[in-house]
Amino acid sequence: MTTVSSTSDGYSQLRIPKMAELVAQQLRRQIVAGELREGDALPSEASLMAQFGVSRPTLREAFRVLESEGLISVRRGAHGGARVQTPNGEAAARYAGLVLEYRGATLEDVYDARNIIEPPCAALLAKRRTQADLSKLRAQLEQSRGTLDDSSAVIRLHNDFHALMIGLAKNQTMIVLNGMLRQIIDQSSFAHMDSDAGSPKNVEAIRKGFRAHERVIELIEAREADKAEDLWRKHLSEAETYMLNGSKPKTVLDLLG
Repeated sequence: MTTVSSTSDGYSQLRIPKMAELVAQQLRRQIVAGELREGDALPSEASLMAQFGVSRPTLREAFRVLESEGLISVRRGAHGGARVQTPNGEAAARYAGLVLEYRGATLEDVYDARNIIEPPCAALLAKRRTQADLSKLRAQLEQSRGTLDDSSAVIRLHNDFHALMIGLAKNQTMIVLNGMLRQIIDQSSFAHMDSDAGSPKNVEAIRKGFRAHERVIELIEAREADKAEDLWRKHLSEAETYMLNGSKPKTVLDLLG
C-alpha cells in the first residue's frame, strides 16, 4: 500500500512500499481472511519466491514482518519452515503494556479505563443475552462460590467472570480493548490479594464482589440494561478503591517492569 507523508515545505511525498512489505501484505490478508488457518504450513521458500517473483532475502524479510506481528512462527534449519498463527490479541496486549510502561501510566489510569469499558458491556449483554449466556454466567458464578475462602483462587475466577461478561456482549472491539488491559489488571489484583489475603478487608471485598456478580446476572436476565450498567460501574469503582489502597506498585512499570 502506497503511503503519503508531508515534507518540510508542505508538499506531499509518496513512499512506495518495499517488495517485502507487499509480500507480507498478501500473506497477512490470506491469514486474516481465513484462507490460511492456524497451524497451516506455508509453502516452501522456493514456491513462494516463484509465486511472488522475489529473492530469498526479500521473502525472509517478509517473514520477519509477519513473525513480529505474531502471525507466523518460523523454525530454522533443514526441517524448518513457517507456520500460521491466527491473531488472538496477546501481541496487542504485550505491546500495549510496553507503551503504557513507557508513558509512565499509573495503575489508577488503567483501572479508570476499565471502568469506562466494562459497564456499557453489561448493558449491551442485558439487551442481547440468551439463555445460553445466562447459563455460562451462572456456571462461572458457582465456581466462585466454592472458593470464597481461598482468596487467590477466587480472584482468578472473579477476573474470569469479568472477561466472560465482556465476551458474551459480543462487541469485538471491546473484547480486544479489554484484553489489552486484562494482563495488567489481573497481575495487579493477584499481587494485592496475595499481600492482603485473609484480612477483614480482603474477606469483605471478596464477598461484596461475589454479591455484585450475583446481582448483575439477575439484572442481565431481566434485561435491565441501565441498572446493570450502573451496578457494574459501582462495583468496579469499589474494586479499584480496594485494589489500589496502599498498593506498592503505583505505575504499570512498577508492576510489570
